Amino acid sequence: MLLEQTMEKLNAMKLFGMAKAFREWNDAPKKQELSVADFVGFLADAEWMSRENRKLQLRLAAARFKQQACVEDIDYGHARGLSKSVMLELSSSRWVQQRQNVILTGHTGLGKSYLACALGQKACRDGFSVVYRRAPRLFDELAAARGDGSYATLLKRLAKTNVLVLDDFGLESLTAQHRKDLLELLDDRYDSGSTIITSQLEPKDWHAVIGDPTLADAICDRLVHNAHRIKLGESESIRKSAANLTSKPKQSK
Repeated sequence: MLLEQTMEKLNAMKLFGMAKAFREWNDAPKKQELSVADFVGFLADAEWMSRENRKLQLRLAAARFKQQACVEDIDYGHARGLSKSVMLELSSSRWVQQRQNVILTGHTGLGKSYLACALGQKACRDGFSVVYRRAPRLFDELAAARGDGSYATLLKRLAKTNVLVLDDFGLESLTAQHRKDLLELLDDRYDSGSTIITSQLEPKDWHAVIGDPTLADAICDRLVHNAHRIKLGESESIRKSAANLTSKPKQSK
């Protein structure tokens, strides 16, 4: 009876990790003998881990990644010029702490989105907030927010995010409103957050899709000057290679 009362109190105080660990310890056929200090430490560790896991799941859900990806599963065997040492360095998330950017470029099918999601997922695991959006979807979202009056709120939320993943940038030429929105967003995030951007175009070619030369200079300056550049080399599409091996589609890594 005392156990159930204790469990009720722990759950009422939202100490769910501690309650679960206490229940499992009590139900174990052979209980580990612990001192009072060690037992309290055991319960505290369980509660801390439970809360950290819950926060991680919330960060991952808020990020809305395009695909499940992690840095440990990156394929370095495909001949696309991906440096393992560079990816291992980026996997430390020090670039996020230093508010630097990552630019991933290369032809379609080489796994740019997977790499971006993998770095974003690692940032989530390291305690940083992340938002993933395809560039066209982000512009649609900003337009909708402008229409319903939540534009300033959305910009503020994006500005506070530690890492913004902007996927498929440059697929279409930007409109005048797109240029203004992008500059506004990047200006709010400048020196306060990091951006991962993927594109089939090299940064030297971005001016053409951005349009206005003055705004293009300002946008590129905020993205490129402090960025880690990863250019994936000429090779066969990973998706195409996978299709030749199996009829089941695989994610590009």
